[in-house]
Amino acid sequence: MPLVDQEPIKTEKIDGVVFNMSPSPGFMHSQINGNIYHAIKTQIKNSVCLVTIENLDLYLSDDEYLIPDIMLICDRQRIKNDKYKGVPRFVAETISPRTAFRDRTLKMEKYAKLGIDEYWIVSPKERSVEVYYLDGDKYQLNKSYILEEDEKDENYNADVVLALKAMPAVTIGLQEIFDI
Repeated sequence: MPLVDQEPIKTEKIDGVVFNMSPSPGFMHSQINGNIYHAIKTQIKNSVCLVTIENLDLYLSDDEYLIPDIMLICDRQRIKNDKYKGVPRFVAETISPRTAFRDRTLKMEKYAKLGIDEYWIVSPKERSVEVYYLDGDKYQLNKSYILEEDEKDENYNADVVLALKAMPAVTIGLQEIFDI
């Protein structure tokens, strides 16, 4: 019987608990992450920074690690053997029903404790973005958007542009995030 190549199982380890990140969350999730990644990558092209998408473990300690959906890193020397042991300038998590609670609690707390200045929670289902800024050792909600594309609606906001706090010249349109 032929052997079938199996993809490695992605995991996160938080407070001694291993969370299975497989299978992948789905098409909309990956498209949204791709949109955010592409927007940032094209705008930081000639900088010392780089953006990652679901492919680099963020080590909080030798025995605790997370896999952020999107990370903006400006200290590349802290990447070794597919592990990043630094403080990203920005992190975004695109939530799914399976990860929403962990992204809003455990991971949010860990990112705050690490000192990441800006954290976005993106919801494909609601087509929403919550922008959190670090205030002391906790995140405070700075802005919250639910995409409204109907120009006749009083809440129309498809033309809103979000800028990264750490790099205000790096922007992405609200509609661009959810362009599938």
